[in-house]
Amino acid sequence: MKILAINPGSTSTKIALYDNEREVFQQNLEHTNDDLAPFKEIADQYQMRKTAITSVLEERGIRLEELKAVVGRGGILPPVKSGAYRVNEAMVDRLRNRPLAEHASNLGGLIAYEMAESLGIPSFIYDSVAVDEFEPIARISGLADIKRKSLSHALNMRAAAIETAKRVGKPYRDLNLIVAHLGGGITVSVHHQGRMVDIVSDDEGPFSPERAGRVPCMELVKLCYKEEQGTAMKKIRGKGGLISYLNTNSALEVEKMIAQGNDEAKLVYEAMAYQIAKAIGELATVVEGKVDRVVITGGIAYSEMMTGWIQKRVEFIAPVELIPGENELRSLALGALRVLKGEETALEYDLD
Repeated sequence: MKILAINPGSTSTKIALYDNEREVFQQNLEHTNDDLAPFKEIADQYQMRKTAITSVLEERGIRLEELKAVVGRGGILPPVKSGAYRVNEAMVDRLRNRPLAEHASNLGGLIAYEMAESLGIPSFIYDSVAVDEFEPIARISGLADIKRKSLSHALNMRAAAIETAKRVGKPYRDLNLIVAHLGGGITVSVHHQGRMVDIVSDDEGPFSPERAGRVPCMELVKLCYKEEQGTAMKKIRGKGGLISYLNTNSALEVEKMIAQGNDEAKLVYEAMAYQIAKAIGELATVVEGKVDRVVITGGIAYSEMMTGWIQKRVEFIAPVELIPGENELRSLALGALRVLKGEETALEYDLD
C-alpha cells in the first residue's frame, strides 16, 4: 500500500512516500520568496505546490496510479476529534474559502484532495492542529471573555503516545500519558485513555526557542499598551524565548555557548527545562497523578542536556520515554495506513 504524505510549511513542502510501514523516500521542497510572491492568500499556493510535488514523483519514476491514498497535514479547522478525517468538499471549502487562520498547514488537505480525486483514491488529514478533546472543566480560563482552546502539536504528540503504548505493550486507550513536544514551539499534553483531554499550549506554558510562553499577565497588558499590537505579538511569538535572552533560536548554538562557559546561557536554557518540567507536573494533576509514562519528543528531545534536566525533575511522576524528532510525515503515513487496513475508521467532516 503506497501512501503519499504531505506536510506544508511556510517556505517548504515536505513529502514522503511510504510502502506500508517502509519509507521509500523523503524530500523537502523549498519555496523561494519569488515562488510565493504571486499569491495573496496561502490557499492560492496549492496548485504551485502540487505541481512541485508531482514533478518530484515523476523525476523519481513514481507512477501516481500506484498510490492507494494521499494524506496531508491537518490545518486550522473548527475543533475536530483526533485521528483521521476523510477530506471532502466541505473541508476543502472551509480550508480554501473560510480558513480560521492563514496557516501553511491548511494546504495539506487541499493538495491531498486535489491529487487523490483525479486518481479515484481516498485523501485524508490526520491529527489536525485543531484536535480538541478537552473536558468542559479544561475550557475555563479564569476570565469569562476568554475560552481556552486546544491548538497544539497534536500530530507528533499522539504519534509519540501511540509509539509509547507499543513499547509498554498495552493499548493506547488503556494508558495515561503526558507528552511534551519540544520544538520551535513547546506544547505539553495529557492523554487519558486514548483522548488528549488537556494541554499546556505554547502561549500558556514553557518558553521555547522563539516564543515567550506564559508571562505575567499584568506586565503583558502593560507591554501591549506600550507597543502596537502587531509589535507585541511578534515579540512574544517569534522574538521570545531563547531569542529574547540569547539572540538565537538554535538549541545547538545555546549548548555551544554553555560548553564555552557562558553562565547566562546555562541559566536560561535550564530555565526552559525547568518550565517544561513544571508543565508536566501541572498536567499530572489532571489524571490525579496516575501517569503511566512521561514522553519527551520533538527536535530538542535529541539533546541529552535538555532531556536530562527534565527527566531529573519529573521521573518521580512516571518513567520517562524519549522519542526524539518530529516524525510528522511518518505519523501521517502510518495514520492513513491504519485506516486502509481497517484498524481505524476515518471520520467525515461535517462541522459547517
